[in-house]
Amino acid sequence: MSVPQIQRLLDNLGQTIVGKTESIRLVLVALLSGGHVLLEDVPGVGKTLLAKSLARSIAGKFQRIQSTPDLLPTDITGTNIWNPQTGQFEFLAGPVFTNVLLTDEINRATPRTQSALLEVMEEHQVTIDGVSRPVPDPFFVIATQNPIEYHGTFPLPEAQMDRFALSLSLGYPSETEELQMLQRHQSGMAIADLQPAITLEELHDLIRRCQAIALDPALQRYILNLVRATRQDDEITLGVSPRGAVALQKATQALAFLDGRDYALPDDTKLLAPAVLCHRLIPAGGRNPKAIVDRLLRSIAVE
Repeated sequence: MSVPQIQRLLDNLGQTIVGKTESIRLVLVALLSGGHVLLEDVPGVGKTLLAKSLARSIAGKFQRIQSTPDLLPTDITGTNIWNPQTGQFEFLAGPVFTNVLLTDEINRATPRTQSALLEVMEEHQVTIDGVSRPVPDPFFVIATQNPIEYHGTFPLPEAQMDRFALSLSLGYPSETEELQMLQRHQSGMAIADLQPAITLEELHDLIRRCQAIALDPALQRYILNLVRATRQDDEITLGVSPRGAVALQKATQALAFLDGRDYALPDDTKLLAPAVLCHRLIPAGGRNPKAIVDRLLRSIAVE
């Protein structure tokens, strides 16, 4: 049984984004599972457009951070400033106080600034001068990085990568899709014309319904076996963390919900495993992480 709100959301995003149906579905999986998404792609393929369109489609607030080496942690989280008129410090909120946060070229920020996102991505709050302040709910981070350009960049540490539920690439459009994109721009279709498809309250309800999707114990065992296999494989230096196992389970539930089912299947997990696991492991000897995950998927059976 299809979920009307999900279909409205997909249709709405399709008004500004040509093609990329599977990528959009994976981004929605991250959103509905309460996670965040890392888009590793070259410039100009629609990452910013996707983030803005998603924020508008859920009637949420959108903020953007352009990462640079001189970006400070307080530029992200906010800071206390002195108000001479009141004689008190006042909190000036940073861009993390939003519903959809686009962190563009996150690997151009210094490790110190990157770490400013660790607490808020996991706990949905920031602590400044000993005071914890919650960010809006829902809070969804879409971070981007260019997989080709490495000059002046700072690779994301493992702890940061582990905060992303999924990592994926949009890729270039097909010839037909790119022609359709040109025709849309000629007709003047603007993101400012995009109207919300669902409300934030409806999104909260969708997230709760995802959490209620049934998981067979055998499927949970399969997820566990898959994750634990990454910690024992000779081709992997660092395997997937327990957080990764939880992320794969939540993503499996979200994908089943997107497909209109109240139960999850092993095929859901198999489809999501590369996007959920590859960025969490460190392969040995420069091996391809996707090839390793594909091999584990072929070798591990559902009990």
